[in-house]
Amino acid sequence: MSNNSNKKFYITTTLPYVNADPHIGFAAEIVRADIIARYRRLLGDEVFFNTGTDEHGLKIYRKALEQGIDTQTYVDEYAKKFDDLKEALDLSYDNFIRTTDEHHIKSAQEFWKRCDANGDIYKKNYKIKYCVGCELEKTESELNEDGCCPLHPNQELEIIEEENYFFKWSNYQKKLLDFYKENPDFVVPDFRLNEIKKFVERGLEDFSISRLKEKMPWGVPVPNDEKHVMYVWFDALVNYISALGWPEDEKKFAEFWGTEDYRNAIQVAGKDNLRQQSAMWQAMLMSAGLPLSKQVFIFGFVNSGGQKMSKSLGNVINPLDLVNEYGTDAVRYYIARHFNTFEDSDFTTEKFKEDYNANLANGLGNLTSRIMKMAESHLNDPVKIKAFAIPESGKEYLNNMELNHYLDYIWTNISYTDNLIQKTEPFKMIKTNREAAQEIIIGLVERLYEVSVLLEPVMPETAKKIQQAIKENKMPSEPLFLRK
Repeated sequence: MSNNSNKKFYITTTLPYVNADPHIGFAAEIVRADIIARYRRLLGDEVFFNTGTDEHGLKIYRKALEQGIDTQTYVDEYAKKFDDLKEALDLSYDNFIRTTDEHHIKSAQEFWKRCDANGDIYKKNYKIKYCVGCELEKTESELNEDGCCPLHPNQELEIIEEENYFFKWSNYQKKLLDFYKENPDFVVPDFRLNEIKKFVERGLEDFSISRLKEKMPWGVPVPNDEKHVMYVWFDALVNYISALGWPEDEKKFAEFWGTEDYRNAIQVAGKDNLRQQSAMWQAMLMSAGLPLSKQVFIFGFVNSGGQKMSKSLGNVINPLDLVNEYGTDAVRYYIARHFNTFEDSDFTTEKFKEDYNANLANGLGNLTSRIMKMAESHLNDPVKIKAFAIPESGKEYLNNMELNHYLDYIWTNISYTDNLIQKTEPFKMIKTNREAAQEIIIGLVERLYEVSVLLEPVMPETAKKIQQAIKENKMPSEPLFLRK
């Protein structure tokens, strides 16, 4: 990620399916994106941060049928649950798109027309094995030894046999490989780039981009063919640009997404989205004659007690439960520091509670109380704070989305400040050398302020409380983090 300031910056999450409540895995994705969006605003950038919900497809249609309710009513209910994360996780996104929005539907249809005009859409009969959980076709090599999808092992694969429209993905093998070669940092981390390169090198098969309306009516109508609706992935991926008002708002699209000469879009996704984000979507953009994404950051999974956390396995942890118990900033902190950004992570509530007490209640919270108690007791006026910005070393971590390292960097500063109190003992020195003790306390307040600035993208409410305490030269009215 470029760190040039005072420019337009675009970042988007994937759109979660609205077939179940939000889980901690998606919370991790959107919190990471929010941290970067907040950081870029601190640099002075004009940020467009997009998220939303993916509301078409077979599994959503079936869920609504199971519950005996209208599909639109079903997706409205679940879309609200995801939009409610904004307050619960203190998210700063600028746009919440729903793929059932009227403008998105028109945008997806225009995108289809452009790919069709380029000769990349055709019709044929076919038969495939299909994973409804992934909403993807599965080849024999992608199945586990039991003949199941490894991501949804408890769901039986379905056989689809019908006439559909197809996208000529096979036309884009060389173009994609050339693009990856010319842009070696396009997919981060690099081992995910190697993974998608190997996948493309093996050869690309054209993929189905429609479904017969009589079998699955819940989708965007295919232009000029009332018998078909769009395949969910083809429709959903277009949200990244329909969110910017494409195709009508050419200026906004060029500024935030990019042009032929300047790519600007940052996408974040889980590792199960690697193929869709870094190969399918990029080929679709090529076909439509549009600029490609600038970078795609691929995150690891969040496991629960050693098992993959997923809706279908029923071992999902709801982030709202954690927020209700520990507070928003504690959840944001834990995601940023203890969920490995690019590898899989394991989550248990026991580990969360242990770290919360050690590093938030006893760590940051206790340090803030100690310093501000000394300041309130022994300084006549609030400390005049000098301007402070995130140093280059911290920026480098954020530019590369190395959030674990960034949080460790902050906690190194916290530990150093804590050790400084132990070493200098200004609370004792105040009795014998008041002036020298006051200088030390002023220095400690300054260091606490610096910590608060570093925390602003990650723990915005906590940073605000610390800065308010410094401004008023008083201890916070209540502990930042109560022990659990």
